[in-house]
Amino acid sequence: MSLLEFRKEGIYCPQADVYIDPWRPVKRALITHGHADHSRWGHQYYLCTTSAMPVIRYRLGDINVETIDYGEKKSIHGVQFSFHPAGHILGSAQIRIEYKGEVWVVSGDYKIEDDGFAEAYEPVQCHSFITECTFGLPIYKWKPQQEVFDDINSWWQKNKEEGKVSVLSGYSLGKAQRIIQHLDTSIGQIYTHGAVENVNEVIRSQGVKLQDTIRVHQGLNKKDYIGNMVICPPSAMGSAWIKKFKSASLGVASGWMMLRGARRRRAADRGFVLSDHVDWEGLNTAIEASGAERIFVTHGYTDIFRRWLAEEGYDAQIVETEYEGELTEMSDKTDSNEEE
Repeated sequence: MSLLEFRKEGIYCPQADVYIDPWRPVKRALITHGHADHSRWGHQYYLCTTSAMPVIRYRLGDINVETIDYGEKKSIHGVQFSFHPAGHILGSAQIRIEYKGEVWVVSGDYKIEDDGFAEAYEPVQCHSFITECTFGLPIYKWKPQQEVFDDINSWWQKNKEEGKVSVLSGYSLGKAQRIIQHLDTSIGQIYTHGAVENVNEVIRSQGVKLQDTIRVHQGLNKKDYIGNMVICPPSAMGSAWIKKFKSASLGVASGWMMLRGARRRRAADRGFVLSDHVDWEGLNTAIEASGAERIFVTHGYTDIFRRWLAEEGYDAQIVETEYEGELTEMSDKTDSNEEE
């Protein structure tokens, strides 16, 4: 019996009788982070990090959830579990599983660049490493985020000088807060779509500092937004909601903006390559730092990345899961019903 198995419900630890980020309802679920493809409704018991819990509970409702701090160890039927920073979004974790000297790490979604908002990624040594490969092609190489935010702030300043509203889309949990935290508020004020502001309020309520934002609401006039920044989920970009703003310049912040034509397909004026997922170089760095000999690749360019790893001498296998990576970010369907 393997320490972890891949079942129709999700990634399963038979000895402990728990699942990690299961996509079908189970008795006990260990959750890496709060995005909808990893944290789903219907489980009888949830375990997540202390900083991930408020948003998970906000999104899923009245659930039976227990929290654990980073690095804290929890034994379940002799199996030792611990959660370690994944750097993906606030509260995101890699889950380390150890039993009788065998160690696995389920990385969830992750990035290795410290974004100054989420807890910074920490490599975890293991024998077997389960990794995403959302951007598992050499073409995906991220610029240092400061360069990206310099571009965003310059775009905002230019739009202000031209009497325009800057509307920038990013996933309402994680990407939006990362953007907000790095905007230059000497240029103007930051307004937010209701789906973004709802998450902001949850995060602030747990004592996390976030720059001031103003919820978009019906009492505001179109002229109130001129020269300012509006942050919204991707789903809002093609909706009637966007008509609230007169003379707006539309921007998209996503790793997919690396692809030619992606900005045009999103009907945006500007695309900024900014992802909360690891790039090609980061994937290889993280795998090497793990010390793992066996690598299981999940969502993304799995065929190509598995072949690359095999050529590099790893025992690499593909695992079919229902995780979506940044595809979830591009739709943000969980927030599309929030209009204000």
